Amino acid sequence: MIELIDNKTFHLHNDKVSYVLTVMANGQLGHLYYGKALGSLTATEVTYLCDQVSRSAGTVKYSPELGDFNLADRAQEYPVYGSSDFRRGALDVYRQNEPWYLDFRYQSHTISTTKPRSLAQPATYAVGSQEAEQLAITLVDAVHQLKLVAHYTIFKAQGVIVRSSTLTNLGSDAVMLQNMMSGVLELPDDDFEMVNLAGAWLKERHVTFHNLAQGTVSVESLKGASGHQHNPFVALMRQRNLTHGDVYASNLIYSGNFLSQVEVNEWHKTRLMTGISPAYFGWQLAPTESFETPEALLYYSPNGINGLMVETQTVAQQHIVDRQWQKRPRPIVFNNWEATYFNFDETKLLTLAKQAKLLGMECLVVDDGWFGHRDNDRTSLGDWRVDRRKFPHGMASFSQQIHELGLQMGLWFEPEMVSPDTPLYRDHPDWIVRHPYPRTSIGRGQYVLDFANPAVVQAIYAQIKPVIIAAKLDFIKWDMNRNITEAYSPYLAAKELPQTEFFHRYILGVYQLYQQVLTDFPDLLIEGCAGGGGRFDLGMLFYSPQMWPSDDSDAVERLSILSGTALAYPLSAFSNHVSAVPNGQVGRQTPLAMRQNVSNFGPLGYELDITKLPATELAVIKTAIAYYKQHRDLLVNGQFQQLRSLDPTANTVAWSIANPAQTELFVGFYRKLATPNSGVLNYLKLPTVIADQNYCIDDGPVISGRLLQQLGLREPAQFNGANSDTAELRGDFQSHVYHLVAID
Repeated sequence: MIELIDNKTFHLHNDKVSYVLTVMANGQLGHLYYGKALGSLTATEVTYLCDQVSRSAGTVKYSPELGDFNLADRAQEYPVYGSSDFRRGALDVYRQNEPWYLDFRYQSHTISTTKPRSLAQPATYAVGSQEAEQLAITLVDAVHQLKLVAHYTIFKAQGVIVRSSTLTNLGSDAVMLQNMMSGVLELPDDDFEMVNLAGAWLKERHVTFHNLAQGTVSVESLKGASGHQHNPFVALMRQRNLTHGDVYASNLIYSGNFLSQVEVNEWHKTRLMTGISPAYFGWQLAPTESFETPEALLYYSPNGINGLMVETQTVAQQHIVDRQWQKRPRPIVFNNWEATYFNFDETKLLTLAKQAKLLGMECLVVDDGWFGHRDNDRTSLGDWRVDRRKFPHGMASFSQQIHELGLQMGLWFEPEMVSPDTPLYRDHPDWIVRHPYPRTSIGRGQYVLDFANPAVVQAIYAQIKPVIIAAKLDFIKWDMNRNITEAYSPYLAAKELPQTEFFHRYILGVYQLYQQVLTDFPDLLIEGCAGGGGRFDLGMLFYSPQMWPSDDSDAVERLSILSGTALAYPLSAFSNHVSAVPNGQVGRQTPLAMRQNVSNFGPLGYELDITKLPATELAVIKTAIAYYKQHRDLLVNGQFQQLRSLDPTANTVAWSIANPAQTELFVGFYRKLATPNSGVLNYLKLPTVIADQNYCIDDGPVISGRLLQQLGLREPAQFNGANSDTAELRGDFQSHVYHLVAID
């Protein structure tokens, strides 16, 4: 999988991709190729790839000794600004406000075949010694006494290259690291559209397209979290085709401030970079100390949008999420939030739990309001003691009753926050994130705890751990509802460390708390949440195999959110709840069938007052749950594909999920608004079915895979005023889920 050719060129390859890099004439690393697998390369082919004679007239040359050689038109692996390359670089180092123009030259390399999973920090992993190979290339800037190790991972069966870098200070003076990107990808042209996942609270991760031109397009978060507005994932697509065309993409295994940017130069060359945002970032690197970037994933597929999704979803499931969650069924959750909000007690919850059990649900999650004196969202965060008014016998007693019902038990926490009316706030004012000036911001009546301080992390875990033990928790919903303002750490001030280290140290503290929880309770299922989808990223997914995608549970809005999210994240990460109508976020009234048919794709849950539903709806839910349980593994862990364009304004949405052998599929069809006089039949092509296989559709007609590929699955006929006898769907918010099974 990793070959060294002519002692200077590295070829990382598997059956899907080839990635070729080389040591250039100046000793730095140059990028030669990333794309379809090339097979074994000959020395002549490597020479051909390396032949990049400078044709950029008028540019500054790198050095007199190397003649026409310059970096401006060279594809590089880890470019730095200022030495004949005037684009943004991946690394900026200063000493006493003096910028250094760095020159990292190849020294050595190692190849290894093990990459174990460690909870210390989120990263990709491999099981055993056959799944992946790692290349570590050591480069040294002798003048500035810095060592850079460029890390590469290629997996045996995935179209992705994993990048990260480690910088070590070999000198005798401290230096300041002000920018260090995780991954760089240079492409030979700009014939792409850039795609990112944008939005806001209640409408996260909508697909957005940008035309590339000379200049820079970027997405970024400075909220202390990956954020509702942008996501670290970006893609470069040749065309908006579901099954054809080159697609490159990047994502970051990180949950804090990030920058993902695409720059096109005057010669139409494209540079994609992703990593920690340089804004408000600086890291003091003392002698002998090192700094390691988060990992970046660089994907490639020649098979369009759906080909990309195969790679992003498989990598996440196989090499980021703990694999135990592919084998263990995700529990069907009843969450009490929209049923009760803060107005509940033990008796009400037990009534809901008994009803949930009768319907076939498997886990009761007690959401916000069980601790302190939390009757609204302005109090008690940081006081993780059970509210005896609501649970007079304590949480252990209540949880025992839930377990005796045959249900799992879950609780909501917001461990990174504190309310001003708590002992924690009064006793430890130096544990709060806020600057030392008179005015400071407050959000939702709460402050952020200084997780850059290890003592704060330990203190919060000391509160949470006894609750987990007493309640014998099976499930935690981990929320984070307030972004960071006036980022300032009293801990860093006391340590005389730069405040520019805060944002990164904060998210490392969050990871530290996750590590402690999962080390002590490795079977605990944690559902990540951040005011909904405000921290939906691969860093969180490493610890939380499923996440709350949005506080907007409206079925129609979830179509757009899921369509965008599935570009970058597996369906198994997408927690779905059937909620009440009119919807609490947008006021929309959708049929129960629509809400159920959207929620069936991924981990299923319910969030409405099931003690007040009519008997007819309860019967529908009970039947739906029984059916979901029969097919849960496929609906959670199957291969997800889009069947319609990603146009967010489209009136119809269709997708499928299939087993690896393509012998069983579910196809979801959704029409947002009824359309008049649309009598012509429409079809959904199913490109992944087996052409020579026959498929039974909904226990009805048997159709060949070839016909389903070429013509497609017929959409259900909608009512158009004159077809009452043949209409299958009526009104707005129509949906149908098809079940296809291969037969002999």
